[in-house]
Amino acid sequence: MLNWSTLNAAEQTKALSRPAISDNKGLSKAVASIIDKVDKQGDNALFDLTAEFDKVKLSSLLLTDKAVVKATQRLSDKRKLAIQTAYGQIERFHIAQKTTDIVVETLPGVKCTLKTEAIDSVGLYIPAGSAPLPSTVLMLGVPAKLAGCNRVVLVCPPNKQGEIADEIIYAAKLCQISEIYTIGGAQAIAALALGSDTIKPVNKVFGPGNRFVTEAKKQLSQLVPGFAIDMPAGPSELLVIADESATPAFVAADLLSQAEHGPDSQVILVTNSAEVANNVQAELDLQVELLSRKAIAKQALSESRLIVCDNINEAVQVSNLYGPEHLSIQTKQPQQLMTKIRSAGSIFVGDYSPESAGDYASGTNHVLPTYGYSKVISSLSLADFSRRYTVQELSKQGLQSLAETIIELTDAEGLDAHQRAVTIRLEK
Repeated sequence: MLNWSTLNAAEQTKALSRPAISDNKGLSKAVASIIDKVDKQGDNALFDLTAEFDKVKLSSLLLTDKAVVKATQRLSDKRKLAIQTAYGQIERFHIAQKTTDIVVETLPGVKCTLKTEAIDSVGLYIPAGSAPLPSTVLMLGVPAKLAGCNRVVLVCPPNKQGEIADEIIYAAKLCQISEIYTIGGAQAIAALALGSDTIKPVNKVFGPGNRFVTEAKKQLSQLVPGFAIDMPAGPSELLVIADESATPAFVAADLLSQAEHGPDSQVILVTNSAEVANNVQAELDLQVELLSRKAIAKQALSESRLIVCDNINEAVQVSNLYGPEHLSIQTKQPQQLMTKIRSAGSIFVGDYSPESAGDYASGTNHVLPTYGYSKVISSLSLADFSRRYTVQELSKQGLQSLAETIIELTDAEGLDAHQRAVTIRLEK
């Protein structure tokens, strides 16, 4: 337990540091080698790297239609209904984000338009290292479908039998994704960016992953012209702001829900009550023993923080400094704190808004910025699957109205050709 006001600036910075944020030169070199291998050897590299990292020899990269049918048949009706319900919730929230073109006549005869168009081809990375994540298929597949992307490619690492979880396949089917490849890791991102014998490259890749995937996204976005990534999404984070009214069992359960994601996940409690902090710690010790993934959760908890502040306003300041991926506010009057929050990927307000709701079925997107990027990067939305561009159309009258302004400014900048492009039209 840490008392915030007794820490000096360096200690406060250390208290809010991420466990996996340090630059790893070995990681960078390893990922660069994988990218180079995929670039030079194509499919052969993908088969070899899958055998090396996933310990399975594949005969084909593309998932067959037959495999999709079998996966659908194996799933229980109850499991299908849950996926369908989550799909409907996510679709309901994201369809409301659709935009229309904005047309403004800035002067008579000068018409300016802001248009939105779907990105032509997108790649969706679905992690499956320690657990399959059909929820991530929905979070990426639903907005890709609603945006109208012409080509949607899904990649997912295979299990030891060379297969993808039935739930992931069924969720992809609901999103009308037919191009599915059983590859994962940095090599999957390289294939999406560079292309291979089997896989055509895409314009933009989406989805969270481990540190190799995150590093590959970063490197390829700088190496390949015209290739973009959604965000540098890494290990999961949750920060809870709680006061004396909070229920310690709820807080602990929320913290553990993120701790079980992976050993490099980080969870933080910030409270104005030492008693609450102590009670939450006791609940963590009790509840973690009940988890099937308790070894992973315990490792993540080793990097957790219980921070006691002098008051709730100071707790908000700490949260803003950290910029969490997920922020839970469990206080007497949580809405009053909302106006003071400046950086969080997704916010969960009140005692009955568990982070799990956003991860699965409230309707919001669970692909969110980590590592403090929530200060400058937005949570994933429909807009990320589109590009915006402008159109301008000037009549002769419109150009005459602006001519004097353009001529004066081109004089100021010494750009004669720019000026001539205007005057030659007026002379005619």
